[in-house]
Amino acid sequence: MKGTSINIISAMQIGEFRIRLIFDDNTSQEIDFKLFLSRSHHPDIRAYLEPARFAGFRVEYGELIWGDYELCFPIIDLYRNSIEHNQTTNVSA
Repeated sequence: MKGTSINIISAMQIGEFRIRLIFDDNTSQEIDFKLFLSRSHHPDIRAYLEPARFAGFRVEYGELIWGDYELCFPIIDLYRNSIEHNQTTNVSA
């Protein structure tokens, strides 16, 4: 994949917070966004737990977006179905 551009060509909601993505290399992923949205502490992201708001996504320029890029994800994370990033906690002694 090095040096290759990946684009989403199709996105279809298949569950309350689950979207099936098809990429331009015919790869597909079914991504469940609920855990990501639920774990966020940011109120603008948590607002997408409202099913009607979540359903307002679209594919634009090969990317999956909501609103005016209010919610979007790196294409490689969607391609790998890895939108959950490891969160580390710094603990001071």
